[in-house]
This record gives sequence, C-alpha cells and structure tokens, in this order.
Amino acid sequence: MQILTRALGEHFSIGEDITVSVIGVNGSHVRLGIEAPKNISVHRAEIYERIKNQDPGHLTIGPLVKR
Repeated sequence: MQILTRALGEHFSIGEDITVSVIGVNGSHVRLGIEAPKNISVHRAEIYERIKNQDPGHLTIGPLVKR
C-alpha cells in the first residue's frame, strides 16, 4: 500500500488515465473526485463487493456516466 499526503485541491495520478483529486475535507471525512475513462468502473468497496457477489446472470452496474 502506498500512503500519500495531499491537501485540499491537490491531486495524484494512477497510471496515465486516472486522476484522483481531494475536493473536500470535513473532520475525518475526505471527499475525492476521480477522473477515469468511461470503460473503467469506479465503485466504493461495499458496492464492488455486492457486484462481485451477484449471480452471473444478473445485470451488473456499469461505468458511471458524467452528466
């Protein structure tokens, strides 16, 4: 695990295609903005676990679409 220190408004990159920005800090809560290609799904861990545990025939959640 890599541990990074970032302040509000700063960002870091994952590879060439993904950027994670710190967009808010409120006490122990941190809001992150994630920019990634549409073909890469971004989910919170608990949502990802639900998707992994679905029956193979069920419709899974696809990539989020920017609006």
